[in-house]
Amino acid sequence: MHDAFEHVPILEKLPLQIECIATHGEYLLVGTRQGHLLVYSLKNATGENRFKADLRSSNKLFSKKPILQLAVVEEFNLLISLSDAVVNCHHLDTFVFRSSLAKTKGATFFAVDLVVRKTSSVFDPSPPFELKLCAAVKKKIQLYTWQKGEFQETPPELGLPDIVRAVAWAGPDNLCVGFKREYSIIKVSTGSTTDLFSTGKHLEPTIATLPDGGLILCRDDMSIITDVAGKHIQKQSLTWSDTPIAIDYVAPYVIGILPKYVEVRTISPRALIQSMELQKPRFVAKGKHIFIASNSYVWRLVPVSFPMQIQQLLQDKQFNLALMLAELVEEPTAEKARRKENIQNLYAFELFCQKRFDESLQLFARLQTDPAQVIGLFPDLLPPDFRKQLEYPDLPPDLKPSEVEKGYVALIEYLTQKRNELIKAADVADENQKDPAEQPSELDIKAQKNLRQRQQIIDTTLLKCYLQTNDALVSSLLRLKDNSCHVEESERVLMKYKKYKELVVLYQTKGLHKKALDLLLRQAQKASGPLKGHQKTVQYLQRLGREHLKLIFDFSVWVLKAHPDDGLKIFTEDLPEVEGLPRDQVLEHIELNAKDLVIRYLEHVIFIWFEPTSKFHNKLINCYREKVQLLMNEYLDSLHPGEKPVPPGSEPGELGELRGRLLFLLETSKHYQAETLLTHFQESFYYERALLLGRVGRHEEALSIYIHILNDPKLAEEYCLRTYSEEREGSSDVYVSLLRLYLEPADVRDTPVKPNIPAALNVLKEHHQKISTAKALELLPSNIEVREVYEFLMDVLKGKEIKRKRSQVLRSLLYAEHLQIQEQRMFYQARKIIITEERVCRECHKRIGNSAFAYYPSGEIKHYYCYKDPDASTIQEVALPSLKNGAFTEQTPFNQ
Repeated sequence: MHDAFEHVPILEKLPLQIECIATHGEYLLVGTRQGHLLVYSLKNATGENRFKADLRSSNKLFSKKPILQLAVVEEFNLLISLSDAVVNCHHLDTFVFRSSLAKTKGATFFAVDLVVRKTSSVFDPSPPFELKLCAAVKKKIQLYTWQKGEFQETPPELGLPDIVRAVAWAGPDNLCVGFKREYSIIKVSTGSTTDLFSTGKHLEPTIATLPDGGLILCRDDMSIITDVAGKHIQKQSLTWSDTPIAIDYVAPYVIGILPKYVEVRTISPRALIQSMELQKPRFVAKGKHIFIASNSYVWRLVPVSFPMQIQQLLQDKQFNLALMLAELVEEPTAEKARRKENIQNLYAFELFCQKRFDESLQLFARLQTDPAQVIGLFPDLLPPDFRKQLEYPDLPPDLKPSEVEKGYVALIEYLTQKRNELIKAADVADENQKDPAEQPSELDIKAQKNLRQRQQIIDTTLLKCYLQTNDALVSSLLRLKDNSCHVEESERVLMKYKKYKELVVLYQTKGLHKKALDLLLRQAQKASGPLKGHQKTVQYLQRLGREHLKLIFDFSVWVLKAHPDDGLKIFTEDLPEVEGLPRDQVLEHIELNAKDLVIRYLEHVIFIWFEPTSKFHNKLINCYREKVQLLMNEYLDSLHPGEKPVPPGSEPGELGELRGRLLFLLETSKHYQAETLLTHFQESFYYERALLLGRVGRHEEALSIYIHILNDPKLAEEYCLRTYSEEREGSSDVYVSLLRLYLEPADVRDTPVKPNIPAALNVLKEHHQKISTAKALELLPSNIEVREVYEFLMDVLKGKEIKRKRSQVLRSLLYAEHLQIQEQRMFYQARKIIITEERVCRECHKRIGNSAFAYYPSGEIKHYYCYKDPDASTIQEVALPSLKNGAFTEQTPFNQ
């Protein structure tokens, strides 16, 4: 508890019995049982008596009966009283009788409501206030309004089930009525009644109103808070030490008059603030000042200043009430905001000390407290030197391990929220910097630095919290592109918890690739652990890209030597970073450190990535050749005497496989340099040499190998079939070359070769359509009989005849198409446009004259040079017109 009020005696041992009191301005009005109205003026005094009460007037003739109730309406200079069971009105300044409400004879209670009118304009003549009065007369309620200097009754009267013991206005249209046994709400406009709840065992109703129209209704030693309709708006009721005799509300307190005490309580938070022991208090009155009265004593309640109350509340750690009072302090807005923020910060710290981490951190988040200040409440999250610089209202509490974990869970939610806010703030700052080339000011640089520092503290702390609560989230945090974890601090804590996998992720996101690869190398050699083996290194190197080529080469050596197959994947994986590596440098690296992998790398580059550079094709062909040469020597040595080698590509084992791939590459690739390779393919590589000779256009030499060295006419014919082309120069006479080799063979290895007339005649028979007849006849020896070439000549003549007939048909079709086109041209030229002196351009409105023009199907025309729209497909363009029979006629129309 704290002191919200000081009670100071004003009147003591008054000889007249007090029945009611009221106050206005600096005056205290006392109504007595003897009917006297005593008016006191209050002044400040010195010494023990803080106030001096001077009796200004004693109206002994105010009433012949006890004055039971007084109400002051300063706005209308009106004093309303209840005495002799009648409501009377007096002038407030002179207390002279003004009028009496005769119909209120027998009244037991009245209530006054003063409402501020909402004026529609400055010219509205109606008074700014509306005064309403209700009087409880036996089992009825009479309603009155103040009009033209007097109260006028507002019908109808409201019938009641019992005699009214208390009544109060609840808003402009509701009355709360207290009977002996219950409370009810009466709607004035309709007269409808809503029963609320009983008055309890005490059987006496006590009502007070709140500034928003709400009600405080007493039930024995409880006070229930309702709205204007009587619905509960407070889950818990106010509980008094005894049944209140009277209550009133003085923001933010409820003052309850108990038989032996005056208690001061608050509604929210629900608390006992102060208890004052007074001699049988009975009445309370509030106005400019607050007064408490008994039968013969009057005390004044002097509020303790709100700043002093707040200071006392903060010492008692009653922060909610301190915030409530801070809202009521009359001071500049900025000062009030600072005061409230300070209280809330103290409250958040206290919540943390009470281990209410969720509430504490949520409040810190709303207050926009520096995250470092919040993080510093937890042990071991900030560097010791940095944490020592932070100031707190008291030492942060020591937390048990279970409390630390619970606090970390709340801290993670807080930091995640703050992290998102900082990211948005950074995005806004980037958007506000319109010109990237513009140099930022010193303030901008400082703000960016502070922003980065906060992000670094938040992300590093999040990392530590995840390690303690849910380490599965560590990698997710570190993989974020915008993570700002402090490298050294994160490295230290990850090493402490042996989170090597996550440490690699940290190095990777921060660009510290050498550190990551060193760690992978060390951990790969351990028998157990998340990073054992070489696969992590392979995957890491595959993602680096060409800008880190030296690192890739340096750390791929041990993988290439220890695990060649997986080492090759560093340079052949189907990833953009791998495919973008400089292939010539990679080839040199592999050739230097893993020569056995060169062929596989080149095969991947050529057949998977379709590398067109001749250097790689030449290299792969030579590698095949070298490997085949070694294997072929072994193969030939293994043959038995007289045993012939099998055809190329059919050899057993690796030799056949490699030679087949060599022949396939020579046949299909268009990117190798045959001239350069020919010098390397001599004896034992006749098949390969023939392909190379064919590639450089030396078809006769290639065919000579097939016919005279390999003795395989079938391969020669396949070669011709593969090579022949009428359009390609040097390939149209390949069959003539074959024919020449059969009819005019050269010596092979100084051994004369006889002409092969049957083979030559067979070529003429099978491929007569691909052989020049004249050249073939020139090659045939003179001793060849006509019957031997008869079939050839007949086939040639038939072919010529077929070609002639096809040409005639084609000529006829083309002529028919020509006639159709001419007919269409004549149709279009039949249309004409007459250009007269009056015809003007649609665009520039000048005469067309002899200018070229374009026209619309609708007949509108414009100059050709005025026509600017290339998308206007409905306009037809017209070439220079010719004058014929007084009209311009289209010469070459076409649609644009």
